[in-house]
Amino acid sequence: MERVEIGDLEIRAHSVGGLETCIHLPRWRLAFDIGRCPLSVVDCPTILFTHAHMDHMGGVAYHTATRALRRQRPPRYVVPPHCAADFARLFDVWRALDRSDMEHELVVLGPGEEHVLPNQLVARPFRSPHSAPCQGYALWSRREKLRPEYLDLPGTEIARLRRAGTADLTETLETPELAFTGDTLVEVVEREDVVGRARVLVMECTFIDDRVSVQEARSKGHVHLYELAERAALFRNQAILLTHFSARYRAPEILAALDARLPAEMRARVTPLLGGH
Repeated sequence: MERVEIGDLEIRAHSVGGLETCIHLPRWRLAFDIGRCPLSVVDCPTILFTHAHMDHMGGVAYHTATRALRRQRPPRYVVPPHCAADFARLFDVWRALDRSDMEHELVVLGPGEEHVLPNQLVARPFRSPHSAPCQGYALWSRREKLRPEYLDLPGTEIARLRRAGTADLTETLETPELAFTGDTLVEVVEREDVVGRARVLVMECTFIDDRVSVQEARSKGHVHLYELAERAALFRNQAILLTHFSARYRAPEILAALDARLPAEMRARVTPLLGGH
């Protein structure tokens, strides 16, 4: 797992197109997808799945069984509605094969719904167009903020109003802390406003040069670097982690392509995930 620091956020991740994707956020005790289940992710109690391709979901039974072996509490798996029934059947088969309970909590969550995570972040899925049904996730923080009309009042008056209970002093402020697209076409940034404005964006960029054309990339349900460059103005994120590069590329090639294609202002905010390359 490659370790990347973006501001105050540590991301441990491995993502190579077609082979394995797992994005682990230790501070928030969750991961997006599980790949082959890197050993360090066994301690992670919450996994949010984007879709059911093997390179994103293949290690889930190992994760469950290994946590049980370590006497850790059953994990929570957040899955899209389209694969929930088959996901449950998968565990029925593994229970029979493994002769164990394979205990876990299954949360079915789709676009338009939300789930409050144990760390009090709110997970909201959004649609990611791909070759198979797929959804991304945005993680939102919530905090209470004093309403503007009360900002200039002294603390003693604020306290008096709170005791009296006659005024609604605060409003809820929501901030999109992170968005993860999963596997997708580039249209996700046009259709889902949160993708372009989340503080941190984790987004796939499978192909980077003319060895695979934009048209071929699109036929596979993936993003091409040329498409990101054309839409640079849509990315207002503080930081962008690009992932899922094809295994055909080496790290120096990826870096050179980003330098050559991305506008300088966007390039300054982009970090490529190079582990495995």
